Amino acid sequence: MEDVTKKFKRKLDGIVVSDSSDKTAVVKVGRRFKHGKYSKFVNQSKKYHVHDAVNTAKVGDLVTIIESAPHSKLKKWELLSVNK
Repeated sequence: MEDVTKKFKRKLDGIVVSDSSDKTAVVKVGRRFKHGKYSKFVNQSKKYHVHDAVNTAKVGDLVTIIESAPHSKLKKWELLSVNK
């Protein structure tokens, strides 16, 4: 991971839900927002396939991920840090 502070890249925090693939982790990122019509708060989550070059992330870890150039069809994010 080269100097990641040079350009603006989106940063997300999430929980690792799968680490079974080599150099790949699946991270679940949740967000909470207010519904436009019903004014009710809604929880929504999305899973991202993340490039983890040295397989440091384990299931249940809290991690920070950043946008990157595509590594494969699904992997467009990189692991920045493991926060436990």
